[in-house]
This record gives sequence, structure tokens and C-alpha cells, in this order.
Amino acid sequence: MMLDNDTGHTIFLEDLEIGMKRDLTKLITDADIEKFAEVSTDHNPVHLDEEYARETVFEGRIAHGMLTAGLISAVIGEQLPGHGTIYLGQTLKFMAPVRPGDIVHVEVEVAEIDHKKRRVRLLTQASIGKTVVLRGEANVLAPSKKLD
Repeated sequence: MMLDNDTGHTIFLEDLEIGMKRDLTKLITDADIEKFAEVSTDHNPVHLDEEYARETVFEGRIAHGMLTAGLISAVIGEQLPGHGTIYLGQTLKFMAPVRPGDIVHVEVEVAEIDHKKRRVRLLTQASIGKTVVLRGEANVLAPSKKLD
């Protein structure tokens, strides 16, 4: 199955296939972390204060875990299945920190399809190079040609 960076469309339930994948790559910047802190109201100094963060187990600033998880949401909402998808649930396991300046690669893969209920189980993963930083599963309600 080929990976691509198609954006802004819908793959309807009837066209989904097990193993179908989509991905996204993003450079995490200081501005991203600051904006996320502002929007989420999470101003934990491990994200915003280098001096404080150096004294933690991370030995430096890290991005909010949910900022990385938000990239998964972007792939699901924009690419696979895409526009019209409704998030039902997401499991997340944070495995390594993401730091300002890291390039995060997110991949979403169709693992299971329940056509009767319009439900799709997706495998989700984020990595920096060969290091997996986040892994989980998403359950979504996929848009259908029959209903849309």
C-alpha cells in the first residue's frame, strides 16, 4: 500500500480497505508549543521553561503529548477517512519525548472495518526517525456514500 500526503478529502466507508495508510510529517516549533499551551491552558514549565525542564527527567523542554496526538487527529480528519469522520475514541501510549525542533512523522492505518455500524479501527503511530514516540488505536465513525 502506497503512503502519501493527500490532504483535504474523504475516503468513504465503502472505499476503505484494510491496510490503507496515510501520513503526515511536521516540524515541531517553539511557536507550536507556545500556541498549544495558550489554547489548552496547559502552562506546565516542562513545556515552556528550559531552565526548569533541564532539571527534570527529560533534561530539557518537551512538547505537550497531546500536541503530538493532535497530529493523529489531523490525519484522521483530513485524510483517512477524512472530512466527515467522527472520532469515537483513541488510546495513546507515550513512549518518548518530542522536543522543539523535532520532525514528527505520523501514520494512520486501517486495521478493521465494520460496514454495518460504519465503524473503523485505525492503528496510529508517531515517530521521530526510527524512534516511536506515540502509539495507539483510534475508533471512528466513517462517512458513507449511502448517508451523505
